[in-house]
Amino acid sequence: MRFTLSSTALSNRLNTLSRVINSKNSMPILDCFLFQVKGNELIVTASDSENIMQSTIALDEVNGEGEFAIPNRTILDAVKELPEQPLNFEVDLESLAIKIVYQNGLYNFTVQNADEYPHSQSIEDGASVISLSSAVLVDNITRSLFATANDELRPVMNGIYFDLTPDALAIVASDGHKLVRNKNFTVKSDTPAAFILPKKPATLLKNVLGKDDDDVTIKFNDRSAEISFTDGVLTCRLIEGRYPNYNSVIPQDNPNKVTIDRRSLLGALRHVLPFASESSQLIRFRLEKGKLELTSEDVDFATSAKEQLSCEYTGNAMSIGFKGSSLQEILSNLNSDEVELQLADPSRAGIIIPCTQPENEDVLMLIMPMLLND
Repeated sequence: MRFTLSSTALSNRLNTLSRVINSKNSMPILDCFLFQVKGNELIVTASDSENIMQSTIALDEVNGEGEFAIPNRTILDAVKELPEQPLNFEVDLESLAIKIVYQNGLYNFTVQNADEYPHSQSIEDGASVISLSSAVLVDNITRSLFATANDELRPVMNGIYFDLTPDALAIVASDGHKLVRNKNFTVKSDTPAAFILPKKPATLLKNVLGKDDDDVTIKFNDRSAEISFTDGVLTCRLIEGRYPNYNSVIPQDNPNKVTIDRRSLLGALRHVLPFASESSQLIRFRLEKGKLELTSEDVDFATSAKEQLSCEYTGNAMSIGFKGSSLQEILSNLNSDEVELQLADPSRAGIIIPCTQPENEDVLMLIMPMLLND
């Protein structure tokens, strides 16, 4: 079997797919990429047994069909330093010998039999389907990933929750201290459906998908999801279990509202956070008309810091405590120039929303307060 393809195209796809492969695998064959030549295409697959990603590359010339497994380190190292040029593959599927001829040289090594390679189970026709643009999905995943938990006791909190309702598609993440809820009003369904996407496939999608208007189709059932995009397909196992009722933790009546420049607030947090207690990272917010004061202190090391910012504030004068690093993450994952902080009282969660929402979306972030020792 012979085929020819571009070295750059192959190198780019292999680098993307290599993110799926674990450093230690339960089956030795999972250290390999699966190469399948069908028609005028090469389908390359990478798997860690729970996540399987495939990418299709057009071939310039092809003679014969077949499949083989190629060790990931060998092929990655072989192609990464090559400038753009045609690569000619010659594979003997009987002896499992491969020869790759390039401009000024060649590689000879052995490949592995593809029979042992695990294949993804296709999702049956009765599955739920969501379709949305690549750019929107990337933005929502990027905004949500930081809020997922690392909780062995409640694995449902470790993923991103996709909640399809008659009104909108809500994409949610929470670790119990902070919460992100993205609502997309262009995607809805009369038949409600939901799934929890684990962190690894979510991170893979964030790194693989382009920020363009190409459609991404997510087909899912109770156990797994198949996500189809321009350059390939990702099949992954989902987290099983019931996600908590996220809407019930979002306080509805918040009379105290602060409108403030997001970058200024982020800068002030960065200034005062190093002086807070390392264990609690508590930052005190003192709010009064037109003014926000941030203070931090570490009694053990006799350090403290204070910074004042001007803001628009409607409500009663109040003090509330937040974990500085969590608030920093929230503000860093919003794009709007100004944000609105909505507060009820020092014991209830604070809501942060961008003053400029993305088109057809509603983004809300929530942070639990910390106890102040007055």
